[in-house]
Amino acid sequence: MLPDGLTLRTTRPGDLEQVAALLVDRGEEGDDVDHRLVVEDPAAGWGTSAVVVDGDRVVATATLLDETVRVGDVVLPAGQVELVATHEDHEGRGLMRALMEWAHELSATRGHLLQVMIGIPYVYRRFGYEYAIDMPPAREVVDLPEPLGPGEPGPYRLRPAEADDVDALAGLQDLAQQPYDVAVAHPRARWDWLRGTPASALWVLVRRGAAEQDGEHEEVVASVRLRSDDGAVLLADPAARDDDAADALLRAVVGLRPGEQLRVVHRELTVTGRRWAARLGPASEYPEQYYVRVPALGPVLDALRPVLTRRLSEAGLDRTGTEILVSTFAEHVRIPVADDGALGTPQVGGRLQWPASLGGAGVAPDQLGALLLGCGMHALARRRPDVYPGPDPELYDTLFPPVRGDVLSFYLPWD
Repeated sequence: MLPDGLTLRTTRPGDLEQVAALLVDRGEEGDDVDHRLVVEDPAAGWGTSAVVVDGDRVVATATLLDETVRVGDVVLPAGQVELVATHEDHEGRGLMRALMEWAHELSATRGHLLQVMIGIPYVYRRFGYEYAIDMPPAREVVDLPEPLGPGEPGPYRLRPAEADDVDALAGLQDLAQQPYDVAVAHPRARWDWLRGTPASALWVLVRRGAAEQDGEHEEVVASVRLRSDDGAVLLADPAARDDDAADALLRAVVGLRPGEQLRVVHRELTVTGRRWAARLGPASEYPEQYYVRVPALGPVLDALRPVLTRRLSEAGLDRTGTEILVSTFAEHVRIPVADDGALGTPQVGGRLQWPASLGGAGVAPDQLGALLLGCGMHALARRRPDVYPGPDPELYDTLFPPVRGDVLSFYLPWD
């Protein structure tokens, strides 16, 4: 219930001007454009945005974006809350909490099993989020290659991304994310938003190939998002088909932005990550992480059964005829292990304060994101008394190992 006659409702076209002004005032230039890109795209639409109104005045807003989180070969539907703002004269009245509750309810109706996001430090922990997935560091390029000039002869050319490049862009990022255990990809509609946002510029590197009937063939072989930050240029989401394309991409950016300091988001397991590593300065000793919220453990474990079954099989652990038991203390989940080693349907039960007494593991509910998508059981148990593997640590360390993640997000977290 909102105070003082305030109303929370879905955003309408007539609210667009006020929402835009509020987002720019409380956020950054360009947030208004990003909001319009989302709500005016049928792939998202007005129903994904909400406002709190005081009479005819918009005083707060938030937007929910659709995401997917791949864990192994299982894809989990997810949501991300973005474009959150409250007018300064309405702060401290519970409007942000009301909007987050709206977003989480909408997320549930859209079939999302969890939420991921970038956010202000600490703030979103109040709404059930916790830090879970490591962000790759943004590192300075200390050894610049020779620039690739726009008129230089050769097979490569850097140009702004176009609508027809979407399949190639998605394919490059699929290739880049293959080595990662956990991956959040860009939904298809977002590629158009990324081409339209003023917050960053999306570029592709094309390579000329063999002549075809209608002339030379050009293939998109690398891509990058560029953003200017206080005199430096950030290269985010870099992806390349091969080593030659990675080298040409970096040279092309040096040629595009001559004399400027370059910082690269170092995606360690990718082609660009390996190829550029020797040119980069040290990473910050203070790592950053993405927020994750897991509203209910049972549905996520149910979806992840193929991954969990495979982990048991590959580790050679035989727990046939027993059960897996994980408690978040307020509720618990039991998963039977069949004679063939496959995991059965999870059964959700109520409060279970001492799961170790029944052979199970305990996990504080706000640590589920890190358990499933981050550092895993062993690392969590070493630093948190409310996370423990119980009397069978080999089992729960195997089921929930540390994993490497790669997240593509609408907004870039590096400043």
